[in-house]
Amino acid sequence: MNKSKYLIIGNSVAAIAAVSGIREVDPAGSITLVAREEHHTYSRPLITYLLGGKVDEEQMLYRPADWYEKAGVNAMLGTEIASVDPEAHTVETADGATFGYEKLLIAVGGTPIVPPMDGADADGVFTFTSLDDAEAIKQYIEERGVKSAVVIGGGLIGLKSVEALLALGIDTTVVELADRMLSATFDETASQLAQKRLREAGVEVRCETTANELLSEDGHVVGAKLTDGDTIPADLVIFAVGVFPATGIVEDTAVEVDRGILVDDHMQSTAEDVYAAGDVAQARALLCGTQRCIAIFPNAYRQGAVAGRNMAGADAAWDGGLVMNSVTVVDVPTISVGVTEALGEEYEVLSELEEANYNYRKIVLDGDRIVGAVFVGEIDRAGIITGLIREQIDVSGIRDILLTDEFGLISLPADYRQRVLSGTGSE
Repeated sequence: MNKSKYLIIGNSVAAIAAVSGIREVDPAGSITLVAREEHHTYSRPLITYLLGGKVDEEQMLYRPADWYEKAGVNAMLGTEIASVDPEAHTVETADGATFGYEKLLIAVGGTPIVPPMDGADADGVFTFTSLDDAEAIKQYIEERGVKSAVVIGGGLIGLKSVEALLALGIDTTVVELADRMLSATFDETASQLAQKRLREAGVEVRCETTANELLSEDGHVVGAKLTDGDTIPADLVIFAVGVFPATGIVEDTAVEVDRGILVDDHMQSTAEDVYAAGDVAQARALLCGTQRCIAIFPNAYRQGAVAGRNMAGADAAWDGGLVMNSVTVVDVPTISVGVTEALGEEYEVLSELEEANYNYRKIVLDGDRIVGAVFVGEIDRAGIITGLIREQIDVSGIRDILLTDEFGLISLPADYRQRVLSGTGSE
């Protein structure tokens, strides 16, 4: 049985950050990284641009080709872990091999959700969360001459799918069960702006309905039947209804699972020497203090770095996750962070809307502190606002100028501004 001081399951941003965290503390300890995908580590947010033809596979690389070797990592790509035994400090692969560890990090991300429905097994039906997905969709489009597509789900994954299909000139319909797109990310005003921009770009947006059956001919998908009774012809269907933390490998073990793997502020699970980071981890959220799965790139990196340092013996602390999303709707940039709707009478909302120009700015305050914001179009000050949210800075002295052209770094409280400018505070 092979045994490593550090064993990492996964190969995305949380895993790579963990390697860096380990090496900051322990330059020589053996690291084995095991991942189901065969690809070198790559940037998952770029799969939209790979499918849309804007980047190639080499540009997808998240680290240089020789990174594993230089970091002293034994990378076992194309190897799937089937189960974890925390008591024995071992893991077992899908083909029966066993690996031992002193410290284990689980960074396996999430599994795309595919609702059970007739026809979902037809050719031309895909999910869209990985490089393999993007390559398979691209190949199918080329081989079948795809002209039309249905995207099931109007959240972030759905929007990224639509963006890629638009770049390829494919007629696209998106169906969303909620009353608006991006309902978990935006407030109603921002959602309506996004839908308006998509429709102007030629995308058909159908809300308050979803697919309940996929139609096929000769084994290939040809359409989607909706819950409202309509049928939409389609040469391609993409499920984009979200992901669920991939916790199956710790089932029936001492690793406690709620929605994701529950971890403390050291990113350690309830099992000794077992850590989790990224989309599979359920860690403390910054604003509410409860444990939540927040599946976004920056959180995954920070969690991985904290986990890696602690696995190597340091005492690093997770400072809490913050919901934050940045996405371009056709050519309109958007950012949302934290609480995007007033949750009670104690909340105050500041907003400005220029609908014709797709400019919308909104700030949500709880007392003298900002707890959330939405920016559509003009996003240049979003970074400053995000820093104020993360650091929970008192903005009582500047609240009247938060949405004006006067607001900027010079407006920040002096002590916080000094920390930002010196690189020791959030921006």
